[in-house]
Amino acid sequence: MAYRLLAKTDVFVENLAGGTLIKRGLGYEDVRKINPKIIYLSTCMMGQTGPYSSHAASGHKLSALSGFNHMLGWPDREPGWVGTYTDFVAPRYNILAVLAALEYRRRTGKGQFLDMSQYEGGVQFMGPALLDYVVNNRVANRNGNDNPYAAPHNAYRCRGEDRWCAIAVFTDEEWRSLCQVIDNPALADDPMFATLVARKQNEVYLDAMINAWTATHPAEEVMALMQAGGVAAGVVETVEDQIEYDPQLKHRHAFWEIEPPDARKELGDTPDYRLSLRIRQGPQLGADNDYVFKKVMGMSDSEIAELTKAGVIG
Repeated sequence: MAYRLLAKTDVFVENLAGGTLIKRGLGYEDVRKINPKIIYLSTCMMGQTGPYSSHAASGHKLSALSGFNHMLGWPDREPGWVGTYTDFVAPRYNILAVLAALEYRRRTGKGQFLDMSQYEGGVQFMGPALLDYVVNNRVANRNGNDNPYAAPHNAYRCRGEDRWCAIAVFTDEEWRSLCQVIDNPALADDPMFATLVARKQNEVYLDAMINAWTATHPAEEVMALMQAGGVAAGVVETVEDQIEYDPQLKHRHAFWEIEPPDARKELGDTPDYRLSLRIRQGPQLGADNDYVFKKVMGMSDSEIAELTKAGVIG
């Protein structure tokens, strides 16, 4: 069945450990014999070559190998856990690679093998740290919420239970604006905070002072006041905030209700981009089985019934 389907397939995607499908007779060299024009995307953890290519892994392992975990947290504590981040990084690369291969096939009539390493995709997101090492021979480390080029630069507790707002000041002009927002304009010229160097040297006192002000305001109000004053600030949102309350996400319909055949509504996220044409809801898993079996693969009703009874399809 796999060969029959692959003979009519434009794009084939797999993400098993390197060499797994080759052993099963479904590697690229096997598939191209029955469909020379196929776009074959392997998006496994490590890529199809190299000493780690056969490693079975999950996004948790790759987040550690890629360096994300090392950078997350505070310098005096163990590395943090960022989750299966590469699972969300890799598809962005995959889409571009497949589109480029399809365009190449349109022009030349030739298929391609695409070998995507999710590990390498994750490492590329460490660009600033890699550059710092190459140029300055400096190994980046966990630094909490600190930024060497900004002060204040932290998440500040706000009114309410576990409510926070992130605030970042990079210039002395922004610092003056922040002082206006917190109703303490004289603080702008205080020698302890007047320059970035001074603010970094006295950051503990600075954070305590700002926390004292933010603690009396809701996080959304802190963000609004800071943004109105020209200071970068954003609520530290929970998933509940994003789905239920965030006005920007609601305005752009970032989430929509999906209605499966069983009438049990589910919530899905829309593409980050907006097209001028309306995007319809995609088909449910298995909704096009009959079309694929009969029209694409040329299977008869009796053959479908036999394979369904045997549990091969269904």
